[in-house]
Amino acid sequence: MSLPEIFGEVLGEGLEALDVAVDASGRARLEAYVERLLFWNRKVNLTAVTGPAEVAEVHLVDCIAVLRTLGSARTLLDIGSGNGLPGVALACVRKDLKVTCCDTVRKKVAFVKAVAAGLDLDVRAKAVRAAGDPRGEGLPRCDAVVSRAFMDVARWLPLGVRYLAEGGRLFAMLGRDAEDATLSAVAGESGLALEVVDRFALPRSGARRSVARFRLA
Repeated sequence: MSLPEIFGEVLGEGLEALDVAVDASGRARLEAYVERLLFWNRKVNLTAVTGPAEVAEVHLVDCIAVLRTLGSARTLLDIGSGNGLPGVALACVRKDLKVTCCDTVRKKVAFVKAVAAGLDLDVRAKAVRAAGDPRGEGLPRCDAVVSRAFMDVARWLPLGVRYLAEGGRLFAMLGRDAEDATLSAVAGESGLALEVVDRFALPRSGARRSVARFRLA
C-alpha cells in the first residue's frame, strides 16, 4: 500500500519543528515501516492509530524526538516496544544503531521481526517480560535504555536501570511535563542522576511531550 501525501507533510513538519535531520533514505524506511504496520493491522490489530497523519505525528515524530538527546549511543534496548516504537523508528533513521525490542505480545514481536528483516534493520525482537533480570531474560545491557510503555517514572527508573551498560543512559518518554526537582528526587531513589529534560510540542496537535535522560549517579 502507498501512503497519502499528508503523511510526508506531517512527518516533514514534525522533523523541522524538532530540528532533527533525517535523510531521504531514512524517510523512505519510515514510510515503508508505516506501510507495513497499517497492512498488518488490517488482520492482527496492532494499533488503534491508523490515520496516516496521526501515525506520522503521534508515533513517528514523538519517537524520533529521542534523537535529540540520544547522543552517540550505539546500542539501544526498547522495553515494552509494542509495534517497535520507539526502537524501530530510531533504527530507521540511524542505521548504525543496534536495537533490541522486547514485548510480551507475540503478534507484535512477530511484526517487529518481519519489518526488521524486510527493511534490513539491525533490530532484534524478543517475546519476554522485562522484570529486571537481563541475563535470565536473554536481553542485553545497552548504551541507551528506553520505554514508551512506562509513563510512570517512579516505576520505570528502578526497572530500566538494571539494563544499562557501563556509562549508559536511561530515557523516560513522558506524555506530560514533569518538574526537574521531582524527576531528580525519583532518580536518586534508583541510584540515578537527572541529566537533561528535553521539552517540546507536537506541531499539529500541540500536545506537550518531554524526554528525560538519566545516568548512574
